[in-house]
Amino acid sequence: MEFGWFVNQVLANPVLLITVLLTLGVIFVNGWTDAPNAIATCVATRAMTPRSAVLMAAVFNFLGVFFMTLVNATVAMTIKNMVNFEGNTGDATLALCAALFAIIIWAVAAWYFGIPTSESHALIAGLSGAAIALQGGFDGINGAEWIKVIYGLVLSTFLGFSSGYLVTELMGLFFRNADRRKTSGFFRGAQIFGGGAMAFMHGAQDGQKFMGVLILGVFLVNGSDTTGNVIPPVWMMVLCSVVMAIGTSIGGYKIIKAVGMDMVKLESFQGFSADVAAAACLLLSSLLGIPVSTTHMKTTAIMGVGATKRLSAVNFALVKDMVLTWVLTFPGCGIIGYLMVRLFSAII
Repeated sequence: MEFGWFVNQVLANPVLLITVLLTLGVIFVNGWTDAPNAIATCVATRAMTPRSAVLMAAVFNFLGVFFMTLVNATVAMTIKNMVNFEGNTGDATLALCAALFAIIIWAVAAWYFGIPTSESHALIAGLSGAAIALQGGFDGINGAEWIKVIYGLVLSTFLGFSSGYLVTELMGLFFRNADRRKTSGFFRGAQIFGGGAMAFMHGAQDGQKFMGVLILGVFLVNGSDTTGNVIPPVWMMVLCSVVMAIGTSIGGYKIIKAVGMDMVKLESFQGFSADVAAAACLLLSSLLGIPVSTTHMKTTAIMGVGATKRLSAVNFALVKDMVLTWVLTFPGCGIIGYLMVRLFSAII
């Protein structure tokens, strides 16, 4: 998929132009509400300045997309299996646009209140709601793929919390006799590594997913409901990484504050522990081809870190708002996707 061919396709087809703009819009709001989780801890503990952290995140998001796509591109192609339009590419394109629109509405609303969201789950819910509207029922929903999403949700929650707790305890054990003043410099540097690892895995998970959406949109508009074995081209990886970085630089600081400062007060070694724990869990999920939420993995890892102090160290009022938003993502985006299909169908 050469860049020149892609540009000609977009300029020649208004439907594809709308699909591409909506996809880039979703990647942009992902930079607002999801990507900042990767660098929240290293900014919160002042291991890096916000500007440096955003630049680092942009580079490692790209590297994560690039290398993980070469190793295992399963995550990139998971979304298209969530619903079945039985070869009707027109319906599939309409559903995809409705789902992308639903993500933007939901993510912007959550960002306003400073709550990180999972654009992956929003996409799945919006696509499913659109499929229900188009087919008049649940016949087009692939239950087996939905089960994978539920598994991923449970996995990211419990694995994130337990790994965050375990890694922090191990760090405390290894450095129990060390002088905190002497180790602070080491952990500040280690946090930069941890933040880079988290950004890398965010690209491996979310970057792959939305490039898969972009490629799927091109194929649907051209009358094909399968993308075969297409690997995202390098120019697309760069484009998605840059758009995401712009989103983070413009609106990501509210999420960084909520996740890195307001939920748990972190020291440098605790921020490093959260980053390493979440990144390791995301790596495992990516290698197995399981789509999980980087937001859930990172925030629950931070909760696990906070629990090593005491449960009261975790701001459960903020946690309650986050969990409520995550739970409501499925019905909320499903309803918006449903309504958008009805609206688009009436207009068209």
